[in-house]
Amino acid sequence: MRSPTIAADPRAPAVAQAHRRGAWSGFLLALFGSIAFSGKAIIVKLAYRYGVDAVTLIMYRMLIALPMFVALAWWAGRGKPPLTRRDWLLVSGLGFSGYYLASFLDFAGLAYISAGLERLILYLNPTLVLALGFLLFGRRATRAQVAALAVSYCGVLVVFGREVTLQGAHVALGAALVFASAVSYAVYLVYSGEEVRRLGALRLTGLASSVACGLCIAQFAVLRPIDAAAVAPQVVWLSVLNATVCTVAPVLMVMMAIERIGAAAAAQIGMVGPLSTILMGVVILGEPFTALMAAGTALVLTGIWLLTRRR
Repeated sequence: MRSPTIAADPRAPAVAQAHRRGAWSGFLLALFGSIAFSGKAIIVKLAYRYGVDAVTLIMYRMLIALPMFVALAWWAGRGKPPLTRRDWLLVSGLGFSGYYLASFLDFAGLAYISAGLERLILYLNPTLVLALGFLLFGRRATRAQVAALAVSYCGVLVVFGREVTLQGAHVALGAALVFASAVSYAVYLVYSGEEVRRLGALRLTGLASSVACGLCIAQFAVLRPIDAAAVAPQVVWLSVLNATVCTVAPVLMVMMAIERIGAAAAAQIGMVGPLSTILMGVVILGEPFTALMAAGTALVLTGIWLLTRRR
């Protein structure tokens, strides 16, 4: 007697095809989001050629991005409870650390170092989150994680030594500013976990970024005369590009990618970021690319890959 056959679900091929489309769209969103994020350093370096300073440049970027972040916060918060006083205090603190201070220090540091070195330093962020977890919460790191950290920092030191040789001692100031930016953003990541679960990633990003925009605009109003806003038209257009293509759009693309393929896969694909920055720096800015730069980049990416894979 034959066993009864189970009819195949006629929807199975369509479901599988939808999953494949979702995976491919997630891959492309993570890829383009990472490249767009990386373009920020190139745009900042181009804007500096027109004599603008970091305070004015970041004011323009945030002034243009503010309406988009406010709209994002409103859209992501539809139908959800209003924020409490505690929520506003936390969001303000996270906005100050993760988007205002981190952005300002990064812009200031780019005046002294290449876009490639800046991106490699910022890419140490997972190692800083791990270190802060140990210092603040006593979370132990494994030997494999410590080894991954050592590999990444050796890579940055290789590239740093190359730039000191080519450009002089002021590279140390630029590297220190960008490293401080990475630490500031790592603090944001460490303390934002609870708020992300409560408010949602998009809503928190929109709110914290809106706070940062207000702080950047206020900083300009306090530190610069109104005449300082008169900049070359190229600076304004570069700021529009920075605010849209390299700030708001990548946030949305990466969040959508995480929904489709998960945070781990999105992080792995994001490793193309430093490579794309270095390539754009060579092609657009004329920055030199040497064997030491290639070796340092390989070490940083290897260390971050090992750390992400381990975690």
